[in-house]
Amino acid sequence: MGKKIISLVLALVMCTSIAGMLTACGGGSEKSKIYFYNWGDYIGEDIIELFEEENPEYEVVYDTFATNEEMYQKIVSSGIEYDLLIPSDYMISRMIKEDLLMEIDTSKLENYKYIDESLTHLEYDPDAKYSVPYTWGVMGIVYNPKLVKEPVDSWSILWDKKYDQQILMLDSVRDTMGCVLKSLGYSMNTGDAKEIAEARDKLIEGKPLWADWGVDTVKEPIVNESYAMLLTWSGDAMEIMAENEDIEFAVPKEGSNIFFDSMVIPKNSRNPEGAMKLIDFLCRTDIAAMNAEYIGYSTPQTEALKELGDEYINDPTYNPSKEVIDRCEVFYDIGDSMDLWNEAWERVRQASVD
Repeated sequence: MGKKIISLVLALVMCTSIAGMLTACGGGSEKSKIYFYNWGDYIGEDIIELFEEENPEYEVVYDTFATNEEMYQKIVSSGIEYDLLIPSDYMISRMIKEDLLMEIDTSKLENYKYIDESLTHLEYDPDAKYSVPYTWGVMGIVYNPKLVKEPVDSWSILWDKKYDQQILMLDSVRDTMGCVLKSLGYSMNTGDAKEIAEARDKLIEGKPLWADWGVDTVKEPIVNESYAMLLTWSGDAMEIMAENEDIEFAVPKEGSNIFFDSMVIPKNSRNPEGAMKLIDFLCRTDIAAMNAEYIGYSTPQTEALKELGDEYINDPTYNPSKEVIDRCEVFYDIGDSMDLWNEAWERVRQASVD
């Protein structure tokens, strides 16, 4: 009897030790982590939780950035190995050139067939090897008609002195500088030093009129009707207008930027299989529709757009007309010319408003 009891105790100890070893080595409850780096306010509140519920073997570790440039610097200098990123068109082009991205086999994505073909094979990824479209949209001005009485049809309104301290600006070098260049009749992809300097000086001229600069922080003040207008993306405009139905959005006649944000897998990803699983999930019709409705940016998923219905299909902010799109320009990687942009932007940021 004594030997049987001792054997039973030893067996229990061994079982406990083995269970502990399995957990420590990745068995049992240990999950495979997917490191996901995305823009702020750029995914539905429950999307990640739903993914983890459907795929309990995965845990998503989620970080956010405010600009493409912030994301790029962290990728190239921090050593953090992300598995999934959502950069914009021109940054994707740069990352492809610098061999920072992994090719994506879209034949392994069950839901890729729903992605609008007209939004793939664009200049930033001509062979559609490295990216899967996530959202798209245009740049423009959100404004409060209670405070702005004339038509908002030109970028020049951002320099109108009657709106002193009533204007909020977007703190994003490529987007803000690009719109100013467009207002001057230049390309948003210029590398011409004189044109860039002219845009710089135009921004410095207008800076005393602007109450604040920001990205996510400048949306709520517009909703609260504390200010008259804000330079922003159409998706953020949708979010703002959903909270205040009096706010409107306009794309100036001089033209603007049409942008595409896409899902990519960094070359140093430790979990590309998990990233592919998450990409496919985000392309699924019900998830894409839920996500698009929450974040307000236009979806490239054709069935999801149908599911959202006429309210979205016929909304000129969410689904801009061909006439608007035709006067818009896509950003592309401008190489070393970006140094001129960054120098100009730094001069703007440091300029006195006295």
